Amino acid sequence: MSDAVVPARSGTNLTVGQKLCAKVAVGLARLLARKSPARIRALLTRLGRGARPASYAEAEAARDAVVAVSLRCAAFEGCLPRSLATVLLCRARGTWPTWAVGVRARPPFGAHAWVEAEGRMVDEGVDPSYFRSLFTVSVPDRRA
Repeated sequence: MSDAVVPARSGTNLTVGQKLCAKVAVGLARLLARKSPARIRALLTRLGRGARPASYAEAEAARDAVVAVSLRCAAFEGCLPRSLATVLLCRARGTWPTWAVGVRARPPFGAHAWVEAEGRMVDEGVDPSYFRSLFTVSVPDRRA
């Protein structure tokens, strides 16, 4: 599994500015990933305040940008920094996808982090029942 890579569809079409923003988000995510889950959750809860919920397309574009600029985030095991960088990049654009942490619902046990938008996992490539969410960080949907 260590050779598995998350495909990037539109990352090659990024402008220099978009690549720079994505790289900054990845750098911040790598620092944040070193914190405890409780600390990450508290910080993301504060950062998400005032943002509008991200659309699926917005979250997908942010995730694609992150994967395009970081091999670590593109790797299968890069779920934590990938999900954090995606959330941070969305926040820089004024939006907020739901950040989720959970576990596989079937053996073998494994933790996983991902983002959701419009009630769907963003580009995880598995059936949503494959993971069980332990906690999420989202913003209230003001569009409803």
